[in-house]
Amino acid sequence: MNAIPGARQPQRSAVSVIGAGGIAISVEHLTKRFGALVVVDDLSFHVRAGEIVGFLGPNGAGKTTTLAMLLGLLLPTSGRVQVLGLPMPAERQRILARVNFTSPFVSLPGNLTVNENLTVFARLYGIPRARGRIAELLDRFGLAELRGRSTGRLSSGEGTRLGLVKALLNDPEVLFLDEPTASLDPDGAERVRERLREIRAERGTTVFYTSHNMQEVERLSDRILFLHKGRLLAEGPPGDVLRRFARETLEEMFLDIARGGPAAS
Repeated sequence: MNAIPGARQPQRSAVSVIGAGGIAISVEHLTKRFGALVVVDDLSFHVRAGEIVGFLGPNGAGKTTTLAMLLGLLLPTSGRVQVLGLPMPAERQRILARVNFTSPFVSLPGNLTVNENLTVFARLYGIPRARGRIAELLDRFGLAELRGRSTGRLSSGEGTRLGLVKALLNDPEVLFLDEPTASLDPDGAERVRERLREIRAERGTTVFYTSHNMQEVERLSDRILFLHKGRLLAEGPPGDVLRRFARETLEEMFLDIARGGPAAS
């Protein structure tokens, strides 16, 4: 891939982000209630700088609610969240300048072109040399030829990749992703996983993502966090978790838990 004039070059490592042995995300005794319903129940975990961590669980496990609290979109009922050493939501603006988020279920304005959408977000984030940064990322995600196309005319897979480009504009230290390959065919999904590995290797980026693609999680994640009924059921490298639950694959484990089998107890 040719270098894009004006694009920033790798300069950050996982260690330099927040110090040796740094913690990018810290969650302690996090609880969220909606009336009598407890959605997240005394949840605690840490994500080290530079890790790729899969956040898993059946529908209704509390993943989306937890992610919303990590981004300061919901206030916890109790407990503490820190991102990059800063308390959320007290330092939300400072945190959001250093992280980003995307989901294939959130669309960019369809009447704007790809380039117009990205230019708007680059201005919002105060990106220096934005034109080069946009060109670099569009090239990286195979969208360079579509920069003049209306976003509303993109396929679902193209829209997913555009969301990732938008989320990487500000060179985030922590990248939050919700189902990052949900709309992609197997080839497109593997290319996105390759890009995420490259970005982590080059920039020391921490990636915290949800996915229902268990094969993807086994291949991409350094560690997984498995949520069930608002509580952390298991955490660790995928292979270690599978050995603990005596399962051959994460898909087998997921189905067992979702259907109330022995692994769910």
